[in-house]
Amino acid sequence: MKGRDAKPHIGIFGRRNTGKSSLINSLTEQEVAIVSDIPGTTTDPVKKSIEIFGIGPAIIIDTAGMDDFGELGKKRVGKTKETIKKIDLGILLITEGQFGDPEKDMIAEFDKWAVPYVLVQNKADLLSDTARILDFLPEKLNKKTVSYSTVDSRNKEELIQLLIKHIPETAYMSTSLVGDIINPGELVLLITPIDSEAPDGRLILPQVQAIRDILDNDAIAVVAQQGEMLSLLEKLQPLPSLVITDSQVFKQVAEAVPENIPMTSFSTVLAKYKGDFENYLKGTPFLSKLKEGDKVLILESCTHQVSCDDIGRFKIPEWLDKFSGNKLEYEVVSGLDNVPGKITDYSMVIQCGGCMITRKQLINRLKPAIDVGIPVSNYGMTIAYMEGIFDRAIAPFKNK
Repeated sequence: MKGRDAKPHIGIFGRRNTGKSSLINSLTEQEVAIVSDIPGTTTDPVKKSIEIFGIGPAIIIDTAGMDDFGELGKKRVGKTKETIKKIDLGILLITEGQFGDPEKDMIAEFDKWAVPYVLVQNKADLLSDTARILDFLPEKLNKKTVSYSTVDSRNKEELIQLLIKHIPETAYMSTSLVGDIINPGELVLLITPIDSEAPDGRLILPQVQAIRDILDNDAIAVVAQQGEMLSLLEKLQPLPSLVITDSQVFKQVAEAVPENIPMTSFSTVLAKYKGDFENYLKGTPFLSKLKEGDKVLILESCTHQVSCDDIGRFKIPEWLDKFSGNKLEYEVVSGLDNVPGKITDYSMVIQCGGCMITRKQLINRLKPAIDVGIPVSNYGMTIAYMEGIFDRAIAPFKNK
């Protein structure tokens, strides 16, 4: 089943004036990218929502030339490399028989972040036989190459098939949020407090996603605020097979919901669905080992208006200081911005649910910390641990 919200993220890379923007227009059969003969027309990564015949809806990212130079050029190349962490597939363009250090450097980045890629020899209509570099590439690269022309679209079907072959299933195939822990016809109770962080007149995205997923699995979703929870539990027949709550009222809900009813949080559901759940399980207990002055990195994956009710910027730091009995330092990074300083400056990383980003982006967000052994957790699992209900919150997903 194709994920309803997931789209493959495809990045296009190459030296300046290799035809990256022209390739986007050719693939989409639309003028969606600015094309110019002047090298360096694209200065920053530009994200476009497109549809490619044979692939379907996708997010394609046009990047600056990887051979840019000068002080500003180095920054553009840095931005281009940062893009690799956020994509599911890379397209590396080469022209005029050029395959050297810039291309090898980019391939090394693809390998570092475990991003599959294909090589496209562009401007095939202008190539002489001696410029057919694809014939001379190492065998491991030759298996993922195609010669293409954005002028006459020669080999377009071959290119589309190559992209389809190398786009990982995880880019647009997704498991269900709760489909493996509920059955058709069962009742799921969702506790959704309405506070200052909730959009006016709407629910937050994880709540909407959970409701839709429950309905897609032919189960019944009942939604209430925590104030109505007790009376609702007395009236509901049959009793809920699962209770999912906002993490901020975890303790109150855990005290009210009988132990025989499985209970978790929206953030913990997302941790299992798209986070690094196994490393969260290992890392969360480190909360008990944080010491005075330790620095905690909190990763938000979206940008939003900050309020005093903000879970990541205010509530978790306040609760964690109290839980640890120490005064800790906190750094909050929103969106997919760079982390200040070195990752080794931090004693622990706490990631939000990640409802606004892809699993690939979230996993690569955490990778630098995991690679050097820094423990990681997520909002819901952190709160559950501090409230003493960690085992109960993760129980529905054990051995799933």
